[in-house]
Amino acid sequence: MATGGRTCLARRNDSESGVRMDSMMMDMMSKDMKSMPGMDTMDMSVMQACMDACSACEQACTVCSTQMMSCAPACMNCADMCNTMMRAMLRMQGMTPATMMSMLDACIAMCQQCMDECMEHADHSDVCKMCAQSCKACMDACMAMRESVMAMG
Repeated sequence: MATGGRTCLARRNDSESGVRMDSMMMDMMSKDMKSMPGMDTMDMSVMQACMDACSACEQACTVCSTQMMSCAPACMNCADMCNTMMRAMLRMQGMTPATMMSMLDACIAMCQQCMDECMEHADHSDVCKMCAQSCKACMDACMAMRESVMAMG
């Protein structure tokens, strides 16, 4: 069945292609990072989950910031922090465990602040509720990544 000129099969193939690209990217990152001193024990699945959570949180916070509620500044700051955290994990060269831990702590703190502010509106705003949930998931993923970094050293 065609929808808008594209078939369901074409969309499924696009989705499968995206999954393959994610897998290829993680394989290349893994090989590159494992060659770096001290990184050979990094759990790449934990890192991928953290990058995914940061990406989702960035998007949720960006959407929430457009609601123009009092949480908007925290949402914008959180979106920026999540984007920075994700990009730093994509290019680990030059990153020390101490620097990574500081960045993870900053991301966790921003997500906590954003979640707290969005929870004030969650009862009457589904967007704020979704944002708070995304912030919580991102904090959990950053904490898991933090534990993984701590286990390396």
